[in-house]
Amino acid sequence: MRLYKLLKQPLRFLSLSILCLTMSSNVLATPNRTEVSLDRNWRFHLGEAQEAINPSYDDSNWRLVDLPHDYAVEGNFIEESPNSSPYLAKDWYWLHGFLPVQPAVYRKEIDIPAGAEGKKLWLEFNGVCSNSTYWLNGKKMGTQFSGYTRSRFDITAQANPGGRNILVVQVDPRYDGWWYEGAGIYRHVNLITVDPVHIIPDGLFVAPEIKDPGEGITADSTIRVETAVANDTNQVAKTKICNEIFDAEGNKLADQASEDIIAASTSFKFAHRIALPQAKLWSPESPYLYTLKTTISVSGKVVDQVTTKFGVRHIRFDAEKGFFLNGKHLVLRGVNMHQDHAGVGTAMPDRLFTWRLERLREMGCNAIRMSHNPVEPFLMDECDRMGFLVIAENRHLGDTYVDQAPVSTPAIEHRDLSLLVLRDRNHPSIILWSLCNEQWISGSAEAAAIIRAMRTRVHKLDPTRPVTAALNCGFDSLDGMISELDVVGINYNPWSYDQVHTLFPDKPLLASEIASEICTRGIYSTDNWEDYYGDKDRGYVSAYSITAGPAGQTVEKAWPPVISRENFAGAFVWAAFDYKGEPRPFSWPVINCHYGFMDICGFPKDSYYYYKSWWTQEPVLHLFPHWNWEGKEGKEISVWVHSNCGEVELFLNGKSLGKKKTNPYHHLEWKVKYAPGKIIAKGTYNGQTVEDTRETTGEPFQIRLIADRSELTADYEDLSVVTVEVLDAQGRIVPIAQNKIQFKLSGPARIIGVGNGNPSCLEPDKGDSRSVFNGLAQVIIQTNDEGGTITLDAQSPGLKSASVQLHSK
Repeated sequence: MRLYKLLKQPLRFLSLSILCLTMSSNVLATPNRTEVSLDRNWRFHLGEAQEAINPSYDDSNWRLVDLPHDYAVEGNFIEESPNSSPYLAKDWYWLHGFLPVQPAVYRKEIDIPAGAEGKKLWLEFNGVCSNSTYWLNGKKMGTQFSGYTRSRFDITAQANPGGRNILVVQVDPRYDGWWYEGAGIYRHVNLITVDPVHIIPDGLFVAPEIKDPGEGITADSTIRVETAVANDTNQVAKTKICNEIFDAEGNKLADQASEDIIAASTSFKFAHRIALPQAKLWSPESPYLYTLKTTISVSGKVVDQVTTKFGVRHIRFDAEKGFFLNGKHLVLRGVNMHQDHAGVGTAMPDRLFTWRLERLREMGCNAIRMSHNPVEPFLMDECDRMGFLVIAENRHLGDTYVDQAPVSTPAIEHRDLSLLVLRDRNHPSIILWSLCNEQWISGSAEAAAIIRAMRTRVHKLDPTRPVTAALNCGFDSLDGMISELDVVGINYNPWSYDQVHTLFPDKPLLASEIASEICTRGIYSTDNWEDYYGDKDRGYVSAYSITAGPAGQTVEKAWPPVISRENFAGAFVWAAFDYKGEPRPFSWPVINCHYGFMDICGFPKDSYYYYKSWWTQEPVLHLFPHWNWEGKEGKEISVWVHSNCGEVELFLNGKSLGKKKTNPYHHLEWKVKYAPGKIIAKGTYNGQTVEDTRETTGEPFQIRLIADRSELTADYEDLSVVTVEVLDAQGRIVPIAQNKIQFKLSGPARIIGVGNGNPSCLEPDKGDSRSVFNGLAQVIIQTNDEGGTITLDAQSPGLKSASVQLHSK
């Protein structure tokens, strides 16, 4: 879902002094180069502080923070923005989720050892939101407008090895925003040290080639490796490069070496083609990763070495038959997702990315569109490891930072697009580069020219993958964007599917966004206003699949048009998780969207089980709503079932209410006169009996805490996601409970965020308490650098308390 707000900001915010060279996130450092994390112990000041650029400035009274850090999520929700921006649309504050942003400054003294003298040094920022400026030792290094593009600064000349080095970062996120973007240094920062003769950042490209994928399990492959090496000395360098390939168990399989003379202060690109017979093919079912070790030697001495994870796979998009991976037809069962989570905002710890991917894998998702920007590098690494197919997406069309690009937008420098491709092209998970999302000018010849230039640039940097773009208009234009795309992405508009195929019969198609169903977890009111159903006064939309956002469709109207068309590669649901901002169809006090089939904590909504029913090969039978309807005795309640069972029978208090045959890709429904007790749905899937039950519960009686992991690592990064449940005396979740829970944590850890999935809850994300929403809440606990026992206690007036123990090593 995109915002159609024109942000009229020119490119003056992006200084060309930034060094835009970055190593792929799946390239691992070795002892020949050092990579030091700078995430710990930054001084932080909310507001402007131009004087802090001076290295002698005293920042001892500033707050101490660790990265990743989103300072916007630390604030309080306010109905009217206290910090208006002349650069953003008036309703941006609403779209941002009513959390104000303002400028801020970070400072840190970084340790650069004396041994770094004579080495090359650079600083690497994975993401800073946004419009950021950087100084080292009082000297400006550069600026970066984008909040998503990785920035790299060569500090060799400015650094003071063995002495004092003061790094200052100023951010001002009031200039760009489509939804809740966060604020601050919300991704990792590293200091890299290498020899003067070294592999250029992003200069290593691994491109496996397969002529015949065979049965799709193994295939003969040629691994093409391009390695750009810099000689930053004033002498020629007799340079040797050796590439070695290892399997997942560490066994060496193949190698190739060559040498050449690199002139002083120049670079040279080595090219190798290494045969890898019967390579194990990477796929969602078997995400097999090889390791390439690249070693650089000068006059017989090793000066640089990196290892790169890569996968071997074959992709093909067909205009008539859809998508093929390793020669086998595969339907893309995809999702779109933003990068914020309850409690932490955009400052997502690495483990939380993994936790979210685990939730997606459980429900049958095999693909992710990274909408609408470059993502945290660790997330790409995890997609490689866990087997998710990825559409990597560029944020803006052409050389601009406006939401909607005008027809006059140039496409010459391709700065952010080039950085995205160079950083991520070694990831086997990526199957498409998406150039932009939902541009009004999509049907124009000018837009086609911009796309043509961008596509040419991408294919020069990576000739192995096609490009796409996500379109919501221009479908009937023969001269627009579609004419220049390798694969056409269609957002919503299912009635246009056949029209586009008819006009462009040779273009492969996919649904880059479908659904935008709006629903609130655990809310079953069906009061109607305008085109919506739910509880308007409280800002909730019914969890029955009966409401969709503007231009969107409910799940049962969105997925069938895709799966019924053989020529479609698949679809990407908007969205996997709720996120802050875009609170349509509401305004204050609703502070986040309802588009996810999971809420912002990752608790499943009912439509989660619709997708799981048709995206997995396991038996699914999900019965809803809850059965606590005091005061509605004798009145009809709509009872729904999402299931892939062929037939389902419903029972109320032991009495059958009849069987219904399943219509694929649709729910089953009964009208049931409410009586307290128990409803049970029973079905059969491939001979296996499946059932689900809802019971009328008692009053809230006790708390239960469930940690997703109890054994943690004491590294200041690892975490456990703790689910908080309010139960009745019989141990059943009370589905209408709203109790306020107080938390107390002891041991070597900290609470980094709390949430409950309630889109109208104005309680802070940071704190030691949270109300449950319809029986559930969440606490995120993160370790420090000490081992020991961690205990989380939870209590609430009138409820039996609970505790859970974790262990940090």
